[in-house]
Amino acid sequence: MESVLRPLIVIGGSVVITLLVGWLVDLLLRRADSRHHETPLWGLLRRCRLPLQVVIITALLRGSYRATKIDWVRDHRAGIGQVLTLVLIGASAWLVVRIAATVVEASYARYATATRDPARVRRVRTQVTLIQRVVMAVVTVVAIAAMLLTFPPMRAVGTSMLASAGVLGIVAGVAAQSTLGNLFAGLQIAFGDMVRIGDTVVVDGEWGTIDEITLTFLAVRTWDERRITMPVSYFTSQPFENWSRGGVQMTGTVFFHLDHSAPVAAMREKLREILGDIAAWDGRDWSLAVTDTTPSTIQVRAVVTAKDADDIWTVRCAVREQLIGWLRDHHPYALPRIATAPAVLPPGEQWAELTGAKLGRAGRNGTAPPADRDDSKAPRTGRG
Repeated sequence: MESVLRPLIVIGGSVVITLLVGWLVDLLLRRADSRHHETPLWGLLRRCRLPLQVVIITALLRGSYRATKIDWVRDHRAGIGQVLTLVLIGASAWLVVRIAATVVEASYARYATATRDPARVRRVRTQVTLIQRVVMAVVTVVAIAAMLLTFPPMRAVGTSMLASAGVLGIVAGVAAQSTLGNLFAGLQIAFGDMVRIGDTVVVDGEWGTIDEITLTFLAVRTWDERRITMPVSYFTSQPFENWSRGGVQMTGTVFFHLDHSAPVAAMREKLREILGDIAAWDGRDWSLAVTDTTPSTIQVRAVVTAKDADDIWTVRCAVREQLIGWLRDHHPYALPRIATAPAVLPPGEQWAELTGAKLGRAGRNGTAPPADRDDSKAPRTGRG
């Protein structure tokens, strides 16, 4: 009877204590969350209940499994103790990572709620994301090292490795030069505020948004939903455009190549009318001027503004489309001319050409225009 009750008490008691402690901790966290609405920390800590229970039950079984007095447990107590120790180390690492992630996420959520500057929020988000990854990597490495050191053969290996740590460090540093460079570049990006998650950038001619930043690579989501993965060391060694740094407001340009007879003043008035109907224009500034000329065309530049990169793209496309359509419908002579093809002339030139054609037809009909008459050959009358 004792051989049945003792294991039942040890295992059942461990389970009951684990469930009771988990329930009490969850109850306290719920009450703290209901009293402190200004921070989501207490509510997020409830996600740590499962790893906490695993740590508790593993620790209880690790300390009381020998009290079961079961024969097979006594015969394999070393192996069972080793397994429980490994599980305890892994569960403890899981709990530490979960708590660290919860604290970091709660801090970011509180900061994002209290701060109205989107650039600062993106910067903090980038920093906390990389901090969370660093903590996870450190805890994982320490946990694996602790698990390996629980094996007696590994202790001797660890001692010999420590004796040659200097040489191994140099060799590892040379072999992992690229990886370590990316690692330090990731930390530099996180705390140097060079680029943040959500920033609009132009990299290698590709326009996109920073979608993910890790310790080794960075992902850029382009406008057509592609993902460009680049090493983070690129952003510390190569120039790139960051349209979100120093504020999200943007100024954009639209260029037109037109004929020299283009009505620039009318275009300026039409641009003002078009911008008034575009919701994406923020109303800060606009202008239209002739910026260059060639023997065959002139270059007209329209300058517009918007509150961010997405809206400036919308404004530029709308201005380009509507101004070209207006010129095509009302001033077709302003469009670039091709020398080998007939072109539509401006209204004044059309009247002169029409008048010249009529005069030419009159001459061909036998009646010369007044300008073609030679008065020196006309008969003279009167005196002298």
